[in-house]
Amino acid sequence: MEQQPIRPTWSRQIEFTLAGIGCAVGLGNVWRFPYLCYRSGGGAFLVPYLLMLVVLGVPLLYMELIVGQYTRRGPVHALANVCPLLKGVGIASVAISFIMCTYYNLVITWALYYLFSSFQSPLPWQNCNNTWNTQNCTSHVTNSSYSSTASQEFFKYNMLQQTGGVDEAGLIRWELFLILLLAWIIIYFCIFKGVKSTGKVVYFTALFPYIILIALLINNVQLPGALDGITFFIVPDWNMLLSVEVWVNAAAQIFNSIGIGFGSLLAMSSYNSFNNNVLKDTLTIAIINSLTSLLAGFVIFSAFGYMSHLQGIPVSDLAVDGPGLVFVVYPQAFSNMPVSQLWAVMFFFMLLCLGLDSEFAMVEVMVTSLMDEFYHKLIKFFKRKELFVLAVCGAAAILGIPCVMQVGIYVFQLMDHYTAIVSIMFLAFFEIIAICWCYGVTRLSDNLEEMTGKRANLFFRVCWLIVAPVLVGVILVFSIIQFKPARYEDYVFPPWAQGVGWLIAMGSIIWIPLGAMHTLWVLPGSFIQKLKLSITPGTLDGKSNMAYYERGGRDANTGLAVISSDIHLTEKPPLQTNL
Repeated sequence: MEQQPIRPTWSRQIEFTLAGIGCAVGLGNVWRFPYLCYRSGGGAFLVPYLLMLVVLGVPLLYMELIVGQYTRRGPVHALANVCPLLKGVGIASVAISFIMCTYYNLVITWALYYLFSSFQSPLPWQNCNNTWNTQNCTSHVTNSSYSSTASQEFFKYNMLQQTGGVDEAGLIRWELFLILLLAWIIIYFCIFKGVKSTGKVVYFTALFPYIILIALLINNVQLPGALDGITFFIVPDWNMLLSVEVWVNAAAQIFNSIGIGFGSLLAMSSYNSFNNNVLKDTLTIAIINSLTSLLAGFVIFSAFGYMSHLQGIPVSDLAVDGPGLVFVVYPQAFSNMPVSQLWAVMFFFMLLCLGLDSEFAMVEVMVTSLMDEFYHKLIKFFKRKELFVLAVCGAAAILGIPCVMQVGIYVFQLMDHYTAIVSIMFLAFFEIIAICWCYGVTRLSDNLEEMTGKRANLFFRVCWLIVAPVLVGVILVFSIIQFKPARYEDYVFPPWAQGVGWLIAMGSIIWIPLGAMHTLWVLPGSFIQKLKLSITPGTLDGKSNMAYYERGGRDANTGLAVISSDIHLTEKPPLQTNL
């Protein structure tokens, strides 16, 4: 790794906390959490969800923030330092974040499209008197498979203009393409100065959604039927707790919502001051993330109760699915509310803020990791870091073009299925093995003590050593056993498309074995010696002077304190590596 100037830090520590909240709190809190609650028996889902927060979410977030703050590097070099054998996990984190940022921005594009459309009166999804509506359009949901609501047809026939399947590419939706460019321009100007600009933006993007959520909740609870929806949300169907799938979904939701394995929070924490109180940030981010999910649950389910009242059907019979929850079901509820345009504008602006925070984090992972590795080469070529950030955003925007074609919804579903569901569980499992087992709980506690003066307590050490690896391993196994091919509504993707999906998944996973093979190749000695060195922290930093490591001491270049064979990272930032 090339030497670079002293690493910048957040102007104020509250900026990291807000950025962390913005990264963790995203669109998944508003659509995936309520959807899983709805599908898993309402309140029954809250029991495993809160349990997984305590034994999985908080300890693993704590682990990532400690590693990021201590090494003062992005995920690639942080993982290479703590466990050279599994350095590929860090590269995979960067790869998955970049893949996700190319298609995740499509959801921000949709939110902007709906936001602009919300200024019309009446709302364009409020009735069936539009050019895109079919003869089967109805203003009210029915159980008939032959009819579709006005909001469904706005989403499908107006915004997406979707084709019949992934085999039919169709044309570019120029409106969506221009909005996609607008979304990337917004993102660029929010992050082009690094943590100095992002730190200012998050004061608004992280806090404003809560104002809107509270306003929506106050409005919704006054609507007729709202109590029925809230009752469905908080009263458990205890029989559902016997389903293994509910427990796996709860763990996966905690996992994906906080963002363990994506490298985003690890990269952000690398800009912290060395002596920052990591535990305080961990608890703040994790707890606020879950409270946001609960708040969004009350908002969404009160709207469900209102819709069930209007349509005369039970809450359990409403048609609810992932993106459809936000872009079909909820807009349908708006159309029947007083001052519908106001609530629609507020809701979709909130989605925009939620999406931007998460997108910032994913792009920042890529920028941080490449700057850590190739600082002087990149600065020599681009002259300024701002131009390099522009190049990253431009590349991601170009790769996102298929998503704004008429086939875009199928491309989005395919990428999301094989990235967010398949890849992330592999990455997370090996990250935990690298940090908790190879690097070790003792070393992690030593690092924490050096930064804050206090070691990790027994609860965290047990979670790191036993609970988290076992639990994530079980989730991974069940994810494989229960794996289902990608589909969108009733459309099942053809075999060739599933193959493309697996290639997308391998685009991140493949770096784990490749990184391991490269480490074993460059280290000296027999295979057994290579293997021992590959799980010794800091080995790659000193591969050019291994004799020094053997006799102990402190490396003059890296600042790594070495005592016999127990290499312990103690140098405060920045660590220098020679990968």
